[in-house]
Amino acid sequence: MLNWVTANLSTIIVSAILLAIIIAISTYLIRQRKRGRNSCGCNCAHCAMHGACHSKQH
Repeated sequence: MLNWVTANLSTIIVSAILLAIIIAISTYLIRQRKRGRNSCGCNCAHCAMHGACHSKQH
């Protein structure tokens, strides 16, 4: 088992770093969503979903 870990240590480290980045991004986006903010740039004129994502506020 130890030989396998030492042979694949670089892959394990890179995978752990990528997983940490994905978790950090997901956590950030979830927190932004809970605060009522979203990740769109609000350039709705060029968006295919321009009529669905933002409610019209008067």
